[in-house]
Amino acid sequence: MAGKTKRLYLGIETSCDDTSCAIYSPDEGVVVHRTAAQLDHAKYGGVVPEIASRSHMKTILPLYESVMGEAGLSTGDLAGIGVTNGPGLTGSLLVGLSFAKALAYGSGRPLVGIHHLEGHILANDLERPFVTPATVLVVSGGHTQLIFVKKIGCYKFLGGTRDDAAGEAFDKIGKLLGLPYPGGPSIQKAAVNGDPGSFAFPRALRKSGECDFSFSGLKTAVRLKAESMGELTAGDIAGLASSAQEAIVDILAEKSLMAVERTSPEMFYLAGGVAANSRLREVMKERMGKAGIAVSWPSIEHCTDNAAMIACAASHHIGAGRTDGLELNTFPRGVLASWS
Repeated sequence: MAGKTKRLYLGIETSCDDTSCAIYSPDEGVVVHRTAAQLDHAKYGGVVPEIASRSHMKTILPLYESVMGEAGLSTGDLAGIGVTNGPGLTGSLLVGLSFAKALAYGSGRPLVGIHHLEGHILANDLERPFVTPATVLVVSGGHTQLIFVKKIGCYKFLGGTRDDAAGEAFDKIGKLLGLPYPGGPSIQKAAVNGDPGSFAFPRALRKSGECDFSFSGLKTAVRLKAESMGELTAGDIAGLASSAQEAIVDILAEKSLMAVERTSPEMFYLAGGVAANSRLREVMKERMGKAGIAVSWPSIEHCTDNAAMIACAASHHIGAGRTDGLELNTFPRGVLASWS
């Protein structure tokens, strides 16, 4: 593999509850990608940080060995190593970062820390070239942000949630309705049999004139309506799920259009776990189409947390000569800053 040394990047992602390793090449795309999902959290109704970090510790070495073995590589064959160092759960982030540092120290390969949101944005670069300038809605369990990308590495925050993220709202509403965790896929499934016009749930900050979101009021509205209905039938749950999903999707689309009007991008992208929601994709395609803006999103496997997007981001950083030293640390919270 000596002739390919400069074009193979390892990505490591452990920001929450999934352990992921991947090899990415700007020439070939995703070479190998493996993610080990943690199933223990469902019975708790959410991610337990201590369980997550301990699971990462057990999983990361065999997962890395499996990925490198399938690719037929040693660490010395790599052009560099990218690792998510924030935002995320501190304990989980430290497992991935410590492992990446050890690999970099032992092999002498370049190391770079990747902001989790930049990874999600560049998941859109895995299967087709990322077009700039672009406006991106990053929407997941922990984040809901609109970001303008002048070019890769040059980012401007346009707006975000003031309380719950959209994915968090899906999870909390799913729990209120007695649906399995995670709530997003469960609500989408239940909503198929419901009428999105069953209940008039609020779209917060609609008239604020800003590209910001708020979902805490929606959660309260669903709870109060559900409590007023007594014991819920399957039809009740379907109607509540469909109406809640429509409220979330509607305001995401409305604020995204506002952001597009203010930035005039060549492309609009969805990114993050909630980008896998079929209703969100349908509405965004319809409304952006009417506005004359092309829209795209990653494949389902690259919407959720994954190391392929981290390896791809690393290829851009290291390719531009940007690396980090072994003093690199984690950060549980932090805005996506420009680096180019």
